[in-house]
Amino acid sequence: MSIFSRIADVFKANVNDALDKAEDPEKMLKQMVLEMEESVNKATLAVANSMAHEKSLLRKIEKAKQESSEWYYKAQQALTAGREDLARAALEKKGIQDKNISDLEPVYINAKSTSEKLTTQLQALKAKLEEARSRQGTLIARSQAAKAQAQIAQTFSGVGSDAFSKFDKFETKIETLESQAEAFEQLAGSSTSLDDEFKKLSSSTNVDQQLLELKASMGKLPSGEKDALPPHEQ
Repeated sequence: MSIFSRIADVFKANVNDALDKAEDPEKMLKQMVLEMEESVNKATLAVANSMAHEKSLLRKIEKAKQESSEWYYKAQQALTAGREDLARAALEKKGIQDKNISDLEPVYINAKSTSEKLTTQLQALKAKLEEARSRQGTLIARSQAAKAQAQIAQTFSGVGSDAFSKFDKFETKIETLESQAEAFEQLAGSSTSLDDEFKKLSSSTNVDQQLLELKASMGKLPSGEKDALPPHEQ
């Protein structure tokens, strides 16, 4: 299993754990992005180490090839000088370098292939991280909208109903007080009208009496109306 497979498993585990808990989706999303960034950093370091190992092997191979060529040239020089013993020794040195080359080349090819695969996987991982970053804002906005919707639904489903009920009761009480005030006003109005009628009646009687007295003083009072005068006016 490659390092990227292990990282992917860690991602899945973290996501599933976060969704199960779901204590605070916004914090969990931010935390997951941070963990993904940390994993990408670790993966980047692993790729860098793999590439460094690949380049180190390549330098060793190139150095062995260079030394092999140099010993071959020295063997030629030795034969030209009539020193077969030196030529043989030079060829032995060349054989050692050639053996190093044959041993290192398969390792280098494998390291190069590994670096290429890791680099490809790292690019894919970075793309997923960028996608997660871009989706993070959308998911947080959706989370906030869901919270607001839940609060509204909770309010209409019962939370706050006492306040609305009290409001309705106060409205009913005010309507009752208004009705009582109207009733008292009507009663007060009826009493006032009755008093006014009695006042009018008293005023009319007084005027009639004054008219009789005026007629009597002028000698124009008929004999039948004298009985209506007070005794001292007859």
